[in-house]
Amino acid sequence: MKKVVVAYSGGLDTSYCVKYLAKEKNLEIYSAIANTGGFNESELKDIEEKAYGLGVTKHKTLNVAHQYYEKCIRYMIYGNILKNNTYPLSVSSERIFQALAIVNYAREVGADFIAHGSTGAGNDQIRFDLTFQIIAPDIEIITPIRDQTLSREDEIEYLKSHGVKRDWTKMEYSINKGLWGTSIGGKETLTSNLNLPDEAYPSQLQKEGSEKMEIQFKKGEIVGVNEKNIENKTEAIKEIESIGAKWAIGRDTHVGDTIIGIKGRVGFEAAAPLIIIKAHHLLEKHTLTKWQMYWKEQISNWYGMMLHDAMYLEPTMRDIEKFLENTQKNVTGKVFLELKPYHFNLTGVESENDLMKSEFGEYGEINKAWNGDDVKGFTKIISNSLKIFNNVNKGELDI
Repeated sequence: MKKVVVAYSGGLDTSYCVKYLAKEKNLEIYSAIANTGGFNESELKDIEEKAYGLGVTKHKTLNVAHQYYEKCIRYMIYGNILKNNTYPLSVSSERIFQALAIVNYAREVGADFIAHGSTGAGNDQIRFDLTFQIIAPDIEIITPIRDQTLSREDEIEYLKSHGVKRDWTKMEYSINKGLWGTSIGGKETLTSNLNLPDEAYPSQLQKEGSEKMEIQFKKGEIVGVNEKNIENKTEAIKEIESIGAKWAIGRDTHVGDTIIGIKGRVGFEAAAPLIIIKAHHLLEKHTLTKWQMYWKEQISNWYGMMLHDAMYLEPTMRDIEKFLENTQKNVTGKVFLELKPYHFNLTGVESENDLMKSEFGEYGEINKAWNGDDVKGFTKIISNSLKIFNNVNKGELDI
């Protein structure tokens, strides 16, 4: 029998792939989940049991959370990256690392094929296919969901007909969980006017009132949460997520342009990414210059767009990463927040590199390093270009 490695998450699509490829294609199934940090040991054990229940020859968990952080997440933090000012690229950013791990495992077991459960109408099919084609052009890709244009109802009926028992009501929504957030797709996200119901989100509101939070950064990376030092960066993210999720923070719906050209809509919850990005951005406002902030914003926007559009392997991405890392030399200090149901407030920062602490002046109050005559002369000079334009083109500046 020929071997196929199925990128398996335990969800509906990949469960269908396992059963279909075994029953209809007579392939020996090796399932693997590339864990980017979104699953705990209990959840991984449950996924493994589901895989063996479907009849796989072997199942393996591939832990890639550390690699995902070092090679991607930290640059998204440096860049304060939110797609369309909304989405922290929770799923799109992790796919490359899952694909790379799956390729390595396929070579390890000598697989003839690699299979994934992406549909033909989304971005993930491009991300997986592109990575597999570049890194493993000799291994054929199989995509049953895409090729058969299956609905979720079709998949459920097929699995039922082959004796697979699950809580099918929970499979009404497609949930992708990772270290950098969870995406949720369902019938509501296929429309332009309906919102996901509260119960569709994995995390539910557990607290009332408010809670203080403190995040400590060193050169742009988290080193502490609530006065607790945390060296492991993935654990720091999980710590913030565990706190923020109890307040149901980080829920939103992203609408944007897909790689294949159509508009797409997806719900997500990402307490840690949104808290971290906003906290980091505030600290940068205090510690970076005007032009550092400006060029970071331009370049970060490109980085996020390229990452979303499956271009992580493009060499210019490494160049951008070097720039982003270089901007973080002085991004050190504490950020203070207040958490409330469904949202949070940034309340301030403490940093030795805070540019507000200069002896030059206090905005709107006291000027210490210049006097009124300096300002008058400065204003006269800076207005010259507009004066010249108005003199030559009389009346065009009239409002």
